[in-house]
Amino acid sequence: MVKDREPNYSALADRCGLNSNKDEKEVIEGIQALEEEYETDNLVLIYNYFLANCKNPRLLSEIIKCSDRLRDKSSLPYLVDILLLKSENSEEINRDDYINARVLAAKAIANLKDTTAVNSLLYCLNNKNENYKVRFACADALGKIGDRYAVIPLIDVMKDEDEKSIYIRESAASALGMLGDVRAIEPLVNILETKNGIIDKFTFLKERVLEALGKLKIGENQRVFDAVKKSLIDESPQIRINAIEAIMESENPDAYDTIKPSLKDSDDEVKRNAIIALYNLVGRDILDEVISSPEYSDFLKIEAVSMIDEYESDSEDFDDE
Repeated sequence: MVKDREPNYSALADRCGLNSNKDEKEVIEGIQALEEEYETDNLVLIYNYFLANCKNPRLLSEIIKCSDRLRDKSSLPYLVDILLLKSENSEEINRDDYINARVLAAKAIANLKDTTAVNSLLYCLNNKNENYKVRFACADALGKIGDRYAVIPLIDVMKDEDEKSIYIRESAASALGMLGDVRAIEPLVNILETKNGIIDKFTFLKERVLEALGKLKIGENQRVFDAVKKSLIDESPQIRINAIEAIMESENPDAYDTIKPSLKDSDDEVKRNAIIALYNLVGRDILDEVISSPEYSDFLKIEAVSMIDEYESDSEDFDDE
């Protein structure tokens, strides 16, 4: 392994065939082999040089993956440059490859958790002419980085009725949940209230909104709690499941009584999630009640017995330790 000697970056690029007509698989193998030859500090510098000089988007994607494994903040400016690449002028055959490289760059930026990248991520997210995959990755990255400067821009994206991609609005809602800022509560609830009873394309948006609310402190806000509660009768079973989970996490004193009617839901998966949520809230008592009461379905009784078997098995394993 090479130590204490600065690599000759240009020579290494030529050796690997970075911008040659060499078979891509062979080039990738050569790049990966560098990990056995150089220590981490030198590898970071090599990958940074490659990130700045590679012209092949498929190879660039592989280099981003290598750089991401090391997660050194010195790579950030190179990753940002790739994120901001414009693929519109590239050959048609390479356009998707450039988009994939930029998506990977956004994910690698997220893993560095450096707030100096927030403006670049917001620039791509807010550009409605940008590829939706890149915008989606940028929204996710903003949530993972955790900078509250991104809260208001993400709220604006989520609320934007003119946004042509509902997926972008969903990703903004998810990012707001990751950020955990209370400023997001009001606009998230507004989405639930205005889209109440609307299905089809807004179903997934409501799912993401409920997931986000579940990560926020909603138990002490009665309006929020009531909005989530209404989602328990939504036409979409997945919306009802997400509402159960959000209520379970709410720490609201009425959570148990609010979820309990869902044990009689028409959908088995909703019933399954309801009994799991109630078990998490009060323990085995709810399982015994379901098994002994004639008002609950055979499906739910089987679920309760299965959960008891699992519970007792876990308890025995714990006692044995």
